[in-house]
Amino acid sequence: MKSLFSEDAVTEIKSRLEQLSPTHKPQWGKMNVSQMLTHCQFPLQVAVGELKLERPNAFKRALFSMFKSSLYNDKPWKQGLPTAKEFVVTTDTEFDPEKSKLLTEIDKFHAKKTQTQWPEHPMFGKFNSEQWGQMQYKHLDHHLKQFGV
Repeated sequence: MKSLFSEDAVTEIKSRLEQLSPTHKPQWGKMNVSQMLTHCQFPLQVAVGELKLERPNAFKRALFSMFKSSLYNDKPWKQGLPTAKEFVVTTDTEFDPEKSKLLTEIDKFHAKKTQTQWPEHPMFGKFNSEQWGQMQYKHLDHHLKQFGV
């Protein structure tokens, strides 16, 4: 599984982001391309400790734990999976500023490639560095495929 801590994977993701335009249409889902760029910033911000999510109750955490490994394994995510309410983007956003912000978030995350201590994910618990890197790559890959790049 590719990781956003790999130079090659970061280069690939950035290249694919450069292929996007404001006119790209989703192959599935409700977000437009600018909203997707905004949405993709949030998991990166959680990973580096800049965005705090509400911790669900114990029952929901136990339920989420059953799906934890699917976040970073080699199996592609299904289309239309539910997302955390904090990650839902329904307002209009501007393409160029959001793309620039996402590229900055990718660089901030990648710069932590040697970090060994990570914040606990409020829904899924602890991830090691390898899992965080794979999960972030997989999320970006999923949404870039959503827009055909």
